[in-house]
Amino acid sequence: MTRFMQLAIISSATPQAREAEALLRGLHDFVPLDSADAVIVLGGDGHMLQVLHQLLESRRDIPAYGMNRGTIGFLMNGWDLHDLPGRLQRAKSFSVRPLTTEITTISGQKFTLPAINEVSLLRETRQTAKLEISVNDRAVIPELICDGILVSTPAGSTAYNLSANGPILPLDSSLLALTPISPFRPRRWKGAILPDRYVIRINILEASKRPVSAVADQREIRDIAQIEVALDRSRALTLLFDPEHALDDRIAMEQFIV
Repeated sequence: MTRFMQLAIISSATPQAREAEALLRGLHDFVPLDSADAVIVLGGDGHMLQVLHQLLESRRDIPAYGMNRGTIGFLMNGWDLHDLPGRLQRAKSFSVRPLTTEITTISGQKFTLPAINEVSLLRETRQTAKLEISVNDRAVIPELICDGILVSTPAGSTAYNLSANGPILPLDSSLLALTPISPFRPRRWKGAILPDRYVIRINILEASKRPVSAVADQREIRDIAQIEVALDRSRALTLLFDPEHALDDRIAMEQFIV
């Protein structure tokens, strides 16, 4: 019995992805996203994140199977034109829960943004940021002087988090990484690994003098005063991977790449 009967397809705007879409459309019938029970995503990691956010916004609880027609493609399978139904039948599914971020700006505006990989705070000017870090309403670092800080999920721990020397988190670890970006004071603080049931609040000190932006995956809010980050347990996304290309194994093996 076919595992997924109705497939949608979404490609990025690059010539490589559009060519792949045309080839697949010549072999298979596809339906609109709102009628599908799975979606084929062609592009790179950035495009996959865009599609996953689209699924979150539309509350379409269908799995996504990506094929890499971009650059790195960590969230994607390899490109192969042949036997798409068979690959979907054999694919392993992985559930990924997003972060939810409550943002308050200096002017008092409020935003609620999801993030699948990470939420990062970044200084906007030449001056370093000054941040107060609280975990579960307990101030754990009264003043962190840095270029920024990020909160990463296990799925995002091999992306920006790893580039900032943060830890790689196993996909099923139920953990979050709290990673400073170029910390100046306190020098010895390298970040923290926290249970994903914890709530992280960050207050921007001297926010007008030292402005800071918040970036949730690909959306930026500038001039913030405070953010609160927690795992959103009410929503989950499903990614499909070829058995030899499984996401949990790829994340674990990143620890041995030198």
